[in-house]
Amino acid sequence: MQENAKKNNYSRVSDIRLSSAAAEEKKKESENNYFEQLPPEVILNIFGQLDIQSMCRASMTCRSWNDVIRNSDFLWKPHCLAVRTVCQREVDEDLKSGHSWRVTLLRNYQKSKVKREWLSGRYSNICSPISLPEKTMHPMDADTWGEILEVELERKKSTRPVTLRF
Repeated sequence: MQENAKKNNYSRVSDIRLSSAAAEEKKKESENNYFEQLPPEVILNIFGQLDIQSMCRASMTCRSWNDVIRNSDFLWKPHCLAVRTVCQREVDEDLKSGHSWRVTLLRNYQKSKVKREWLSGRYSNICSPISLPEKTMHPMDADTWGEILEVELERKKSTRPVTLRF
């Protein structure tokens, strides 16, 4: 019985030593982590200066950066508004449905890249589906295809050779 008591005392002492060592280690980590010592408005200002790719990379750096970036919806707003220049209808519908700026951006980012290329005429001279770059394509709804078709028809009208009649 005394041996059990001694073992319990030793384990309690070692638990205390371990927990105090862990607390000391955590204190050292927080002293060396200058990011956590910055005021929140400074942190948000820094992340707000990043482009979308840099912000996504920063969110993968550590858990605290990920939490700040993921939970600060206004950081995603300017990027979402940039996507809106191409996908206005889609972005507006998502926002009306109650999606956050971040979710709206995630839902429309790839589509906006593909749609921008279609609207700019990059795929105007493609004669078959085999010629389309599969890896860059993204599923689009009928309204989006309608917009693209209208632009293509206008492009064809403006590039038709004009015949002069005498």
